[in-house]
Amino acid sequence: MTLYGMDRGMWLQVMGGYAGWLMDGYTTIAYALVAVTVSTVFFPASIGIYGLIATFGGLAVAELSRPIGSIILGNFLGDRLGRKSMLTITIVGFSAFSSLKGLLPTYDTIGIAAPIILYLLLFMEGLFAGAEYGGGTALAMESVPADKRSPIGAFVQSGYGTGYFIVSFVFAALFSYYGKNGFAITGWRVLFFTTAVPGLLTVIIRFSTRETQVFSEIKREEHTARQPAVSLIREGGRPLILALILTSGLLFINSITFSFYPTLFILLHSAISGTLIGEYNGYINLVSLFGVWIGGLIGIIIVGRRRSMLLYTMIFIILTFPFAYLAFHGSAVQDLIIFSAQAFFEAMIFSTLPAFLSETFSTKFRTTGVGFAYNGGGILAGFAISIVLYTSTFTKSLYTAWTVWFFIAEAMMVAGLALSAETYHGREEDSIRQ
Repeated sequence: MTLYGMDRGMWLQVMGGYAGWLMDGYTTIAYALVAVTVSTVFFPASIGIYGLIATFGGLAVAELSRPIGSIILGNFLGDRLGRKSMLTITIVGFSAFSSLKGLLPTYDTIGIAAPIILYLLLFMEGLFAGAEYGGGTALAMESVPADKRSPIGAFVQSGYGTGYFIVSFVFAALFSYYGKNGFAITGWRVLFFTTAVPGLLTVIIRFSTRETQVFSEIKREEHTARQPAVSLIREGGRPLILALILTSGLLFINSITFSFYPTLFILLHSAISGTLIGEYNGYINLVSLFGVWIGGLIGIIIVGRRRSMLLYTMIFIILTFPFAYLAFHGSAVQDLIIFSAQAFFEAMIFSTLPAFLSETFSTKFRTTGVGFAYNGGGILAGFAISIVLYTSTFTKSLYTAWTVWFFIAEAMMVAGLALSAETYHGREEDSIRQ
């Protein structure tokens, strides 16, 4: 029995990639949601906004380790032993180190050692998470016919927003249950403990999947690269560099929007409750899910991954200034509407990214290539919120800093896309590089 031209095994592989993204969205946004709270848990309250900057610096630590993980795990597992084997191992490590954050001692207890241990856990978490995108994308996209990769890739990508949506309401429920003071003591720890749940579900799904037919064939024919990372560097060349420029800009924007929305609500509306912040962010991500799904469907009509992303990017750029102005000059409800609309159009850009990246790199080093291109772009993104906050101390305006960095990141996106080659022209034979 097939659905959308795909059998049960193919759908399990797609769900394996989707579940990994759900886990990533859940854990990353769990940290973003509690950033203001833990900024005074792991850093002295006396340093003010610099404690918040240092807290978001933890995201930079995690992002720095992700490309390392994509190379090490993607190279020695994903492109040599198989997508399924690697993904089962990585999700266990990802889930374990994410949950361990709930056990961390505070600054008042052990001083400067508290943020150091936090950063170490975030580094290890990022190491395992780094192999997720490359392996999950390869697992899903290699299982899908070329003409269906746009909507299916969009569905896999939407796992991140689904994780964000779920954790937002978990956060809201915990904040409502514990109250502001109780959440600062216990609630944030419980939130980190809950990251084990999506991790366990993902492991179960991946145990049920099979290896992709593409990888099984190249392994049977002994075409796997002995050193995929070396092959990537030698053969990746221009496509890899342009993919890194594209993802650096796109993920920078993603950080100063989705990961920053919870803190923006607090900075712009000091009287807003934690419960309402969780609920508002849940609604924003619900809207973003429709953006990525619709973007994927439109991608069927607009033949070409690069062409689709360029169109979505230009629409997003046109709306940047109006959205930024309205966001900083209105009520919390107005910001809910503005951020939801912004998230919708941003999610459209992400919709064809899995298909575009998977078709950019050869089968021999696809897991390594896709993982490094995506996570390498995330390095700058890891510093994004800290950069915007630090810049605002000079401009004396968070609005100005936020808006300027938007346009800088968008210029990077356009450059990466405009100079890249199209990966799909509507013909099956040119849809995957061998």
